Amino acid sequence: MFGALDTSTSALVANRIRMETVAANVANANSIEDANGENVPFRRRIAILSEGDAATGKAEGVHVRQIMHDPAPFMKKHLPKHPLADKDGYVKFPNINTINEQVNALEIARAYEANIQAAEATKAMMQSALRLLA
Repeated sequence: MFGALDTSTSALVANRIRMETVAANVANANSIEDANGENVPFRRRIAILSEGDAATGKAEGVHVRQIMHDPAPFMKKHLPKHPLADKDGYVKFPNINTINEQVNALEIARAYEANIQAAEATKAMMQSALRLLA
C-alpha cells in the first residue's frame, strides 16, 4: 500500500521538475545573446520522463531521466538594423513558442492535480484499512 503513495510522490516530483523546465523556457523566450554578447539564443529545454523511481530504485513510479535541448531550429526575424543581425539582416531567436509552453504548463498542472488526488485516495484507503484492523 505504501508503494502507491511512493508512486504518486515520484510523479509529483517529476511534474514539479517539468514545470520548472517550462518556466525556464518562458522566462528565456526572448534571450538572444550568450554571455559573450553573441547571437546565440537560449535553446528550449524538454524534460524526458522514464519509468521507475531513480531515488529508491523501485520499478514503480516515474522520474525525469534527463533535461535535453530541443533540436528544433532557432526562429529568425528580419531586423537589419539590430546590432546582432547577421550579414543578411536576420537575428536568431529562441526556438520557444510561448503558447505551446502555456499548454504544456496546463497539462503538467492537471497531471500534478491528478497525482495529488491519487495520493489522497490512497491515504483514505489506508486509514479505512487501519480502522478495520483496530
